[in-house]
Amino acid sequence: MRIALSQLTTGPDPETNLGLLREEARRAADGGARAVVFPEASMACFGTPLAPVAEPLDGPWAEEVRGIAKDTGLVVVAGMFTPAPDGKVANTLLATGPGVEASYDKIHLYDAFGYAESDSVAPGSEVVTIDVDGVRIGLATCYDVRFPELFRAHADAGAVVSLLLASWGAGPGKREQWELLTRARALDATLWLAAVGQADPAASGAVGVSNAPTGIGHSAVIGPDGTVRQSLGAAPGMLLADLDPDEVTAVRRAIPVLANRRLAERG
Repeated sequence: MRIALSQLTTGPDPETNLGLLREEARRAADGGARAVVFPEASMACFGTPLAPVAEPLDGPWAEEVRGIAKDTGLVVVAGMFTPAPDGKVANTLLATGPGVEASYDKIHLYDAFGYAESDSVAPGSEVVTIDVDGVRIGLATCYDVRFPELFRAHADAGAVVSLLLASWGAGPGKREQWELLTRARALDATLWLAAVGQADPAASGAVGVSNAPTGIGHSAVIGPDGTVRQSLGAAPGMLLADLDPDEVTAVRRAIPVLANRRLAERG
């Protein structure tokens, strides 16, 4: 299955960002992709007041994304914000296209490195997978990558691919952590990990907002054996990757870490 990872820099205006998604989806379709994956916060970048831009899954922004999927014939996965109780929002991934209609609310919120996502975002609670052409795919968002149990849950649900959409926070050592964590999660769950992040705003000619996590780029496709198969730098770009589900079967036969798991009893 060929997928496209679109590493871009979104701004504060959801309508402008839709234009970017339309253009990139056409590029992905021209490249023969079956699905195109955009970063977390594709609707509006972090540093933007989120409650005013949040819309329900049947709202205008999501409907425009569905239109992009219909026009291109692709499954589109993109990060948006939906209303949540108490004036907060959910950090939501919308997956839509031929035979697919699902959403995932980010479970693990980025309360780290001096940033408190939970001040404005409510956590999700459900593991979500989708099926594209008979291939099961798990959905995850950014800080989720630090929690291996989510990716093992994808594998337990039958997934052979995890999509990780991110807007990674910059800082000393953060690129190295991103690269280590994405490889580790692929190897933990012995599945393909397709990780797409917001491009570095500086490399896009944009200016980041305060300490908001606005992206560092370095999107990558990681094989089920933990090896990096393709990657980008800091600037905007697109990866086209062919993911072979049979390779997951072979790696799980050679390294049966899922089958060999044992849970220690607590005394």
